[in-house]
Amino acid sequence: MILTADGIDVVGEAGNGAEAVELVRDTKPDVVLMDIRMPEVDGLEATRRILTGIADPPRIIILTTFDLDRYVYAALSSGASGFLLKDVTPEQLVAGVRTVRAGDGLLAPSITRRLIERFAPSEEAVGPALHRDLSVLSPRELEVLRLLAKGLSNAELAGQLHVSETTVKTHVSRILLKLDLRDRAQAIVMAYETGLVTPGGGGRFGRDARTSP
Repeated sequence: MILTADGIDVVGEAGNGAEAVELVRDTKPDVVLMDIRMPEVDGLEATRRILTGIADPPRIIILTTFDLDRYVYAALSSGASGFLLKDVTPEQLVAGVRTVRAGDGLLAPSITRRLIERFAPSEEAVGPALHRDLSVLSPRELEVLRLLAKGLSNAELAGQLHVSETTVKTHVSRILLKLDLRDRAQAIVMAYETGLVTPGGGGRFGRDARTSP
């Protein structure tokens, strides 16, 4: 009701992960809102099946509880574009769907920091690692990726690097292109899985670092 009232077409609803995978094949949606805890096939496995077994898969938003489901990080590792808390407002839900539909990852900076600190170093955060050759990135792009992985927004990145938000967006786009990543959510996961940034530890940069764009 919330989505349709705002002009978003809901093409299907599923009671479990297996149904979700079949519905995606049949209806080819742009965005999927995926619950983690479901009978038969859970949301994590359904996310993997959709993103690895379906041509031109939709973008997937994981729905989780306020205390952060332990499988969220694994879902992001599998290629989900972000997550929403189950107590979001109607406005936040609609905005989240539209954000992901536009191609952006849905990771609020404050929640990203909590997610990374709690789950990135955990052996429970199972999921396929994203192996990428970081040597393809320029020094500036590596710096942007480190800051991005710390949960900084584009505005915060621009302030940190003393550049415009447009320049930041250009850097992020180039990072995604060079590393063959879907969105900034995958970029954050990849940065931790490759050891570029460590949870709780500082990257190889300072708060007052200034380098040329």
